[in-house]
Amino acid sequence: MTTAPPRLASAPGPAVLMVLGSCASLQVGAALAARLFPVTGSAGATLLRLGLAAGVLLAVARPAVRSWQRHQWRAVLLLGASLAGMNGFFYAAIARIPLGPAVTIEFLGPLTLAAILSRRLRDFAWVLLAAAGVAALGFADGGTTLDPVGVLLVLVAAVFWALYILASSRAGTAVAGQGGLAVAMTVGALVLLPGGVSGAEKALTSPHLLLIALATGLLASVIPYSLEMSALRRLPQRAFGILLSLEPAVAALAGWLLLAQPLSPAAIAAVFLVVLASIGSTALS
Repeated sequence: MTTAPPRLASAPGPAVLMVLGSCASLQVGAALAARLFPVTGSAGATLLRLGLAAGVLLAVARPAVRSWQRHQWRAVLLLGASLAGMNGFFYAAIARIPLGPAVTIEFLGPLTLAAILSRRLRDFAWVLLAAAGVAALGFADGGTTLDPVGVLLVLVAAVFWALYILASSRAGTAVAGQGGLAVAMTVGALVLLPGGVSGAEKALTSPHLLLIALATGLLASVIPYSLEMSALRRLPQRAFGILLSLEPAVAALAGWLLLAQPLSPAAIAAVFLVVLASIGSTALS
């Protein structure tokens, strides 16, 4: 039986850096993935991202799956399903709405989870502030900037993001090292295979697109998820959820720098409200 790694709660500093590094890598990877959409579609880009990342991690981690017990397989399968849902719906959303607002809306998932795990009225107040920021996005530039279908897709991704936090912590405890994450990414890619295979095939014949897809897999999956799983072994789930406070701002910056997606003053203010809510929740926890 695999022994669960201890949480290093007494030394949170490295875990904080891991989460911040994950945020930056994830959003740069998402910006790169958007460059694949015109050829592969969002489903094809998502499949390439998880499939290539899974191949890299399987080669590095070499998980000893034959010795896994039933509870370990359950944890890894749940993580794989949450990865498929979170990434699939999020990439479908950013094909319709800009990266910064998409992450700002999606961030309601982990922040709400943090409040639920806390059960303190003060933390629910921070969630309401974040929700006000998200609502303000709908009125940015006269309410014409956000596609309603894109908003719905990213709200579904937000639910899967909260599930991912729970599943990642569980899988990280059940399976030592990166083997659980490698198999979970494989499971996620298999879940996405029916909808994404036709688009993914188009990138496999282009060295340029294949290079972008590989960079996306590394920056948006291998690096951030490895860092997050390591952080979750050192931090409580609620603390992890609220430490993602800068992710909407990082996403907005990545969208501006890499995708030429300008943000209106109203949208910037909305992102600021969500970041403020998370920082407040973190500082007062």
